[in-house]
Amino acid sequence: MLFGTAGVPISSRARDTASGVARIKELGLGCMEIEFVRGVKMGESTAREVRKVAEKEKVALSVHAPYFINLNSNEKAAASAQRIKDSARIGALCGAGDIVFHAAYYQKNSKERTYQIVKKQLEEILQWLDARKIKVRLRPETTGRKMQFGTLEEIIKLSSELENVLPCVDFSHIHARTRAYNSYEEFSEILAEIEEGLGREALKNMQVHVSGIEYGHAGEKRHLNLGESDFKYRELLKAFKDFKAEGAVICESPNLEEDALLLREEYKTGGIL
Repeated sequence: MLFGTAGVPISSRARDTASGVARIKELGLGCMEIEFVRGVKMGESTAREVRKVAEKEKVALSVHAPYFINLNSNEKAAASAQRIKDSARIGALCGAGDIVFHAAYYQKNSKERTYQIVKKQLEEILQWLDARKIKVRLRPETTGRKMQFGTLEEIIKLSSELENVLPCVDFSHIHARTRAYNSYEEFSEILAEIEEGLGREALKNMQVHVSGIEYGHAGEKRHLNLGESDFKYRELLKAFKDFKAEGAVICESPNLEEDALLLREEYKTGGIL
């Protein structure tokens, strides 16, 4: 497992993406998620420079597409699809192989109808990417609020039915949404469900989000540092080890690299449970 941050580390001397990648290497972390969450504002020349730095430092990159995505909206679907396409195009130039996004809100549609709409939209995006030879995986994320499309079951089903689609599993979101799934046994249940639905390769190519989390009846409220939350990250790391999971673990705690380093050290030392 590689461990890294959602965005440029707080301790980076400069706030640009290339400097952030270099700081990831200095910290001894292995991956970073490029945050396009407020819009894809990076140009092509900058993206190519980011790729050079990432390849030199051997830092694995992924991208989080803008938050303003709802593929289940008549008014916003086209713009939402374009944001995913833009994220994929610039992300691929950066050398990122995985494009993470929150796919949709249910709104007034049933869960089944929302699923079919999201699937059709993703099929069209995948065709667009293929026509332009943009080699990335789309990673719809498990979401933290009950009004959002993105249960584990929905994301596994999408991934089983569409090529070049795999889950981004946000374990903190699943915990917040269900107010459960916060023990070694329950984390193992999630990993077993992924393996059953998508095969062993899905566990060897994971994209994971982890943070502390505050939640209520409707689900996620806000991210917290791990030490301020009830999230049992040590038990999650134990499950990763026992299932021989591989991939990228992106820390979304407010303190970013502090908790990313905590996760890495806990995982390395095996001092779990």
